[in-house]
Amino acid sequence: MSELKTKTVKGVAWSAVERFSGQGINFVFNILIARVLLPEDYGVVAMLGIFLAVSQTFIDSGFGNALIRKPDRTDTDYCTVFYFNIAVSAFFCILLWLTAPLIASFYGIPLLTKITRIISLTLVINAFRAVHETQLSINMDFRRRAIITIVCVAVVGIIGLWMAHKGYGVWALVMQSVVGSVLRTILMWLLVHWRPKLVFSKNSFRELFSYGSKLLASALLDTIYGNMYTIVIGKAYKAGSLGEYNRAESFATFPSANLYGIVQNVSFPVLCSIQDDKERLLESYRKFVTMSFFICCPLMVGLAAVAEPFIRVVLTDSWIGAIPLLQLLCISMILFPVNAFNINMPNILGYSKYYLKNVTITKIIDVCILFVTIPLGLKAMCVGRIIGAFAGFFICTYYPGKLIGYGVSKQLADLLPILGISVVMGLVVLCVVFFVKSMLYKLILGILAGMFVFFIISMLLKVKELKYLLEIITRNKY
Repeated sequence: MSELKTKTVKGVAWSAVERFSGQGINFVFNILIARVLLPEDYGVVAMLGIFLAVSQTFIDSGFGNALIRKPDRTDTDYCTVFYFNIAVSAFFCILLWLTAPLIASFYGIPLLTKITRIISLTLVINAFRAVHETQLSINMDFRRRAIITIVCVAVVGIIGLWMAHKGYGVWALVMQSVVGSVLRTILMWLLVHWRPKLVFSKNSFRELFSYGSKLLASALLDTIYGNMYTIVIGKAYKAGSLGEYNRAESFATFPSANLYGIVQNVSFPVLCSIQDDKERLLESYRKFVTMSFFICCPLMVGLAAVAEPFIRVVLTDSWIGAIPLLQLLCISMILFPVNAFNINMPNILGYSKYYLKNVTITKIIDVCILFVTIPLGLKAMCVGRIIGAFAGFFICTYYPGKLIGYGVSKQLADLLPILGISVVMGLVVLCVVFFVKSMLYKLILGILAGMFVFFIISMLLKVKELKYLLEIITRNKY
């Protein structure tokens, strides 16, 4: 294999290790903690989601991607971004500290004042490691990132589980956030040997911000929309309902978002490096999109099919209200990696203004759907997310079609066969779940049946993505 192909395969492998071992450990600990805590505890912490997410978006300001894309980046660029991150994070930490009573008053939960002030400290802590994380991505050093992630989630998980069993309730979740930020920052400084100098360049800032500002605006739209459900549910419903929605969303996004995160960590620097070779760019981009969908689609369909036994076995019947929400949210996440790739495609070629336009149009549609479905209840709001996701696909494929010739018709031709196999697999799993009585056996046999059916059909139909996947696993080809 060529050097780029070798780095890509290794990058995907270590990125997968980081995501699925780290997130897998975190996933297990979250399940164990959720079996002890109540939905209300998760709902209280989830209420702060939008405030922290918006603050973190301003702190990054698209500089991370700007550094990755810039071929002639210098140490001055790194230092400029580092001090900018510190300054902005301090501003938002102070802002959240001062407005904490207003946030608590808005939701009618006095405890949120203390929680907001403590968690706001993580913004400053995270800013101290942002450049270090970017450097690991640029160097495609996902092995080091994997080690840091695994250590952090293991330690944080043990602390959270211990505190939950000791009766600390919501504070178990709060301390997980704080300790995780501190520990990850310390490990980044120990393992990444970059140190900031007393340098700040206005020219560097302007150059990076000219690209990153569009990403900032886009990220703000995406962040605000992504957390609007939390605001609406937290205000209009009880904390328990928000907790159920939060857990359902976490389970639904776990496979799809982590899969995209794995591939995006590797694909962005790889595709940027071949942006001038349009034929090679198209071939690689197409593989990233179809491979992500080949893995994500059956996972989402399968999880929707086993949602009831999954929730009742894993979280107990205390979380039974999350079952229909999980089923609907899984369907809404089927296209997540595809839409995310298509939205971000213009960034590879430096057209961040097209990226902003994509995000703006899709979020306007999504917000309109949200406000139409709010009076109809939680289930209707989740159905609205499905409609928005499929509408977004037809919008977001415009620029890949315009820029590299991979538009809606070609993508549908690649994706529909995979969707068809996944639907057949889902029907088989539903039959297994229907006829088996034990909830544990429903879950186990449903998963095994789904894996077997999807693999066999893909093999019989000679689906090329299965061949690509096996080749990547054996490291024979990218």
